[in-house]
Amino acid sequence: MPANAASSSPSVERNAPEERLLNLVVALMATEQGLTKDAILASVSGYREQGEAGASKDALEKMFERDKENLRGLGVPIETIGDRLDPDDLRQARYRIPTSEYALPADITFTPAEVAVLTLAGEVWSQSSLSADARSGLRKIRALGIDVDEPIIGYSPRISQREASFAPLQRAIEQCRVVTFPYLKPGESAPRVRTVRPLALVEYEARWHVFGIDVDADADRTFLLSRIAGDVKVTRTGFDPALRDGAGERALAGLAAVASRQSALLEVNPGTEAALRLHRRGTPAEQGIRVPYVDVHIFADELASYGPEVRVVEPAELRDQVVRRLRTALKVHEGAR
Repeated sequence: MPANAASSSPSVERNAPEERLLNLVVALMATEQGLTKDAILASVSGYREQGEAGASKDALEKMFERDKENLRGLGVPIETIGDRLDPDDLRQARYRIPTSEYALPADITFTPAEVAVLTLAGEVWSQSSLSADARSGLRKIRALGIDVDEPIIGYSPRISQREASFAPLQRAIEQCRVVTFPYLKPGESAPRVRTVRPLALVEYEARWHVFGIDVDADADRTFLLSRIAGDVKVTRTGFDPALRDGAGERALAGLAAVASRQSALLEVNPGTEAALRLHRRGTPAEQGIRVPYVDVHIFADELASYGPEVRVVEPAELRDQVVRRLRTALKVHEGAR
C-alpha cells in the first residue's frame, strides 16, 4: 500500500461517525432557511472528506439518511422543508434544526432537584410513547446544563404503549396527515374503515384514545386504540395544524362528560388490587363505592379481570356484561382440562 494512502485513511475514519454527527448538528442549527442534501454533502466536514476520498454520491446520500435517522432517534428535531404542493417530493428538500427546540423562555429556571424530577418523569416513558412536545421539553431541560446532585429515586419505572397503532397515529398528528384504519365497535360483526384527521392522543381510565375529525361524518370523534383492528395507514392528505390547538383538552373534557352521566355501584373487597385501583376513581356510597365510566364494555373487561374482588350492584347492563365474561372464562378453563 502506498504511504500516502495509509496516511490519508485515518483522517477519513476520524470524521466518522461521532464527529460527523456533531458537525451535521452544528450546520443544521446554523441555518434558518435550511440546507439541501447536496449542500450538506459538499460542505459539512465528514461528508466532504468522504467525497474527496472517492465515495460515490449514492453512498454519501445513504450515509446522510442513516445519520439523520440516528439523530432523530436521539431526540434531535431535524425538520424537513419540502414542496408544499407535494410534501413527499424530497428531491429539493432542505433540512434544519429549529434553534427554538433548545431554548427555554428566559423567565423559567429550575433548581437541581426540580431538574432531577423532570428528567425522571421524561425517562418514565418509552421513546415510542413520548410525544414530540414532551421530547422537546426534555431536550430543553437537559440543555440547561444544571448538575443533578440530589437523589430522587433509585430506579426509573418504564411506561410503554402496547397498541401498535400508537406510533403511526402519533406520527400522523405531528405531520398533520389524514389516516385510515379499520375500527370494530361492540356489537358489530366486522370492522369498518374510518378516515380521520387525528388531532390528539389522550389517556383516560388507563386506556389510550385518539381524538380527531371523522372525515365521513364531518364531526369530532374519539376512538379507543384497542378497538383498531388493523394497520393505521398514513395518507398524503394533509390538514390545517391549527385544528390540533386544544384538541387534547377537548377530548378529555368530552370523555369526562360521558363518565359524569353514568356510574356503577360496586362492592369491593378491601385490601385488594381492585380496591386500590377503583377507590382512586370512585366516591363512597352506602353500599360500596360509585365509580364513573365511559364505555360499558371496556369497564366490564376491567371488572371481570378482578374476579371475586368486585361485585356489581348496578347498573344491570354492566353486571350482565361482567357475568358473561366470567362465564366465558370458566368455559375456556373447563374445556382446557
